[in-house]
Order: sequence, then C-alpha cells, then structure tokens
Amino acid sequence: MRVERLTGQDLVAALDDVAQLRITVFRDFPYLYDGDVAYERAYLEPYRQSEDAILVAAFDGERLVGASTGTPMEDHAEDFAAAFSGQDIDMKDIFYCAESVLLPEYRGRGLGHAFFDAREAHVRALGRDYVAFCGVVRPQDHPLRPEAYQPLDGFWHKRGYAPVEGAVATYRWKDIDQPQETDHPLQFWMRRLED
Repeated sequence: MRVERLTGQDLVAALDDVAQLRITVFRDFPYLYDGDVAYERAYLEPYRQSEDAILVAAFDGERLVGASTGTPMEDHAEDFAAAFSGQDIDMKDIFYCAESVLLPEYRGRGLGHAFFDAREAHVRALGRDYVAFCGVVRPQDHPLRPEAYQPLDGFWHKRGYAPVEGAVATYRWKDIDQPQETDHPLQFWMRRLED
C-alpha cells in the first residue's frame, strides 16, 4: 500500500480511474449512485482545469483502491454558492474537499486520516483558512439503509469538522432504485485550520 499526493498532469492522468472508483464506491448507501462514465467525466472536469486541485491516491501495487480530491471552493461556485450565501466567509478562503472513496476491503487501515492529512497540508500550503466538504443527507428510515450502517459523523467530528448551520447544497444524480435523476440534499461540514 502507498498513498501519493497527485497534482497537475499526474492528477489528470489518474482521473479515469477515479471515475471508476466513484461509480463503484458511491453505489453503496448512503449515496446509492447509479453512475456512468459520461457523468463522471463532466463532474471531474474542474480537476482538469484547476492549478490548485489535489488528488490523494491510495494504491495497492499499481491498482487505485482509494481517492480523495479537493479544489478551491470557487471552482465549484456554480454548484455551491447558494449554500454559502448566508455565511460570513469569503469563498476564496475555503478549500473544498470533494470525495473520499475507498474500496470496502481497505477501510479501517488509517487511510481516511491520511486523506485528510494530505489535503489539509495542501490547503495550508495554499494559504487558505477553511476546509469544507459535504455529505448526502438520507432519512433514518430509508428503505435501502443497511442495518449495520454507521455514518461518518463521529470520524469527521474527531477531525475537527462540524456541520455548517444552513449550508445545504442540492445536487442531482440517479439513485440505483430510481428511474431518473432526483435532487439530493448535501450538508456542508467545515473547520478552520490552525497554524
């Protein structure tokens, strides 16, 4: 196992593998994402365009088994500006940590912390003050919620993140049990980085 921080052309070269990993991992609860490569290519386009984007990649040999991404929040202004309209923080002070996806058999090995550590170091190097991400909100009684499902809220709190009151975005995708795309609420979590 190895974890690498990829930027620039190394990041771009890995995006097709990230797309496949997202399709696989996000198919499970709570995202239930019925993804396809065309959607993924469009979704990942900001990472091709952003000089300050990062991909933290976990490899087992040469196989990508986990990935965690991030870009400056203004790269996602169209998608998330409304969620932050009531906040007293300039979007240029925020770095958006998008997904962290890891195949189930590699969980519980500390890779989640490695993903956050690498992205937070990247954010500090860029001189930004805040790190934010969002997670889908599903009802407790969702029919596809596995009995043993454990949300990541406890892990995020331990990392110093907290939900941002009123900062909820809406994003569309097709669920595995739905005939078409529907809106999904995504709650933002954020922390201010200490020097």
